[in-house]
Amino acid sequence: MHPYERCSTNAARRAGFTLIELLVVLTILALLGGIVGPKLMNQLGGAKSKTAGVQIKDLENAASTFKLDVGRYPTTAEGLDALVVRPSTAAGWNGPYLAKNRVPKDPWDNDYRYESPGRRGDVDIYSLGADKAPGGEGENADVGNW
Repeated sequence: MHPYERCSTNAARRAGFTLIELLVVLTILALLGGIVGPKLMNQLGGAKSKTAGVQIKDLENAASTFKLDVGRYPTTAEGLDALVVRPSTAAGWNGPYLAKNRVPKDPWDNDYRYESPGRRGDVDIYSLGADKAPGGEGENADVGNW
């Protein structure tokens, strides 16, 4: 037998991992997942609220452009749909005012609420959050343009 062959065979045997080493690595990964997982899920929840805030700002900008063209904000009865479909009483309408020609749903798959005149400003555009009820905290908190 050639001396190099014997070394390469021993090196090949040592190249793999033992069962104990694999179990230690899996245990460490499981512990990290237990620590990082909940924090990651909390960040995901905050991302939905931030997404709602960005969408509401876009809707508010579209409503302002509607006002520039028509001379008024859409009424509460016309709602946000007036930003994509011309209301019969909107002379000067030059829409659609939203990029995808549709009013988006909030991150919890609900319609955004719209009031004109608003209780907190010229128009109120808001989502009731994950619980679909007024008020709340965290993911259940209302998100609006106020």
